[in-house]
Amino acid sequence: MSAVAEQTQVGARLADRINALEESSTLAMTKMARELAAQGHKVISLSVGEPDFKTPAHICEAAKKAIDDGFHGYSPVAGYPDLRKAIADKLKRDNNIDWKPENIVVSTGAKHSLANVIQVLINPGDEVVIFAPYWVSYSEMVKLAEGKSVIVDGAFDNDFKVTAAQLEAAITPRTKIVMYASPNNPTGAVYSEQELREIAAVLEKHDDIYVLADEIYEYINFTEEGHFSIGSIPALKDRVITVNGVAKGYAMTGWRIGFIAASKWIADGVEKLQGQVTSGTNSIAQKAATAAFNGTMEPSIEMAKAYQRRRDLVVGLLREIPGFKVNMPQGAFYAFPDVSYYFGKSDGTTTINGSDDFANWLLNNSFVSTVAGSGFGAPDCIRISTAAADEALVEAVQRIKDAVATLK
Repeated sequence: MSAVAEQTQVGARLADRINALEESSTLAMTKMARELAAQGHKVISLSVGEPDFKTPAHICEAAKKAIDDGFHGYSPVAGYPDLRKAIADKLKRDNNIDWKPENIVVSTGAKHSLANVIQVLINPGDEVVIFAPYWVSYSEMVKLAEGKSVIVDGAFDNDFKVTAAQLEAAITPRTKIVMYASPNNPTGAVYSEQELREIAAVLEKHDDIYVLADEIYEYINFTEEGHFSIGSIPALKDRVITVNGVAKGYAMTGWRIGFIAASKWIADGVEKLQGQVTSGTNSIAQKAATAAFNGTMEPSIEMAKAYQRRRDLVVGLLREIPGFKVNMPQGAFYAFPDVSYYFGKSDGTTTINGSDDFANWLLNNSFVSTVAGSGFGAPDCIRISTAAADEALVEAVQRIKDAVATLK
């Protein structure tokens, strides 16, 4: 049986909902980069959104202590009480959001938290307004819940941010959720307090619309104003679901701890779903996360300074590449250049017809892995992670510059 026939046969056996899902473009590129590296190529991987720092020592010590103290069994579905309290304290301290521990549900990473909320709130045909560019999994999560994604594009000239007027034009009687991330993956855009208050003013007119605010990059923010949470606006508090976790700000991606903070009935719905699907998340990781939220922020502050320095380095170098249009990210650890200047160009063997072609061509010709912007709702761009050593970033951009010079 041919590979194509076998794939077709397997597809026929899988549920339609799985066949309809797109593969995560970030994970797909990371897999391809690893395969090339295994073949002996010196690949610089800038496709995965993962801090290159180690988890701070005091957090690791808390995990070791949890093992020694015997936290080896199942944890409560919604999370240990001390972790939920630590999250509630963090929200009040850092975000001006006043929720009790009973309003918190801890899950296996912020991705799990987002998926839980969408499954709990979306019925078939409900619309979810998604601010684009968006993280690759947003629209697929909506698809899995049989909802409809309504994509609203943030303009390059507005740092890829959606305006309140654009949101208002996108709302229909079927709109159930508005979903966005700030700081944003993939663009690094940060919505200011004024911009979020203008968006909130639109939503105050629609008391049946909920806001799913992804704040996982909260602590990687380079603005003077700092982070502002839409959930702190009193008129919207009961309709905002704040999602966050420890992965990015504390360099704890592999620990897989995320959470939602929301009205009790939403939290109860998420707990009910989670009780049937995964139950409580890793017990040791929860104790580590408790130490993270209760402990010093100094390591996180130092990491953010490093990310800002790398941002300045990479953006400066990318702006030297002919044809690249590069904005200045205000948070997270990505650059998101518009590379459409090269669409239609060829190296004599391969013609670049879009960002997917461009990212694949870069990987195979310069051995630098990036991610095509098409998966983020921005087909003119590629995402470049700046969570790597300075030397690797400099070499990677030079490889990209040398490679695109061959395109005519």
